[in-house]
Amino acid sequence: MGSTILARSFVQAYRQALAKASKNGVAQEAVQNIKRASKTMTETEARQILGVTENSSWEEIVQRYENLFERNAKNGSFYLQSKVHRAKECLEAIHQPKEPEEK
Repeated sequence: MGSTILARSFVQAYRQALAKASKNGVAQEAVQNIKRASKTMTETEARQILGVTENSSWEEIVQRYENLFERNAKNGSFYLQSKVHRAKECLEAIHQPKEPEEK
């Protein structure tokens, strides 16, 4: 009986804390920060996924990407396929030559 009362009071306190946090926007800000952080892939992570080094040429990166992408397409792992694609996008932003600015 005592544990039931304790559990109910804990749940009620948790609900009140959530209500106060949502009024202040703290909960929404925390969720947005988590979403933002989970979408960003670092260069190191991208290189680990594709199995390339910092000295790898763009052609090597594309070759590894195509190999891993096709392998995961055949085996049906959409999650791994998407990670491989995101890794290529991350490294593409770094390796692609920047267009000269027009004056």
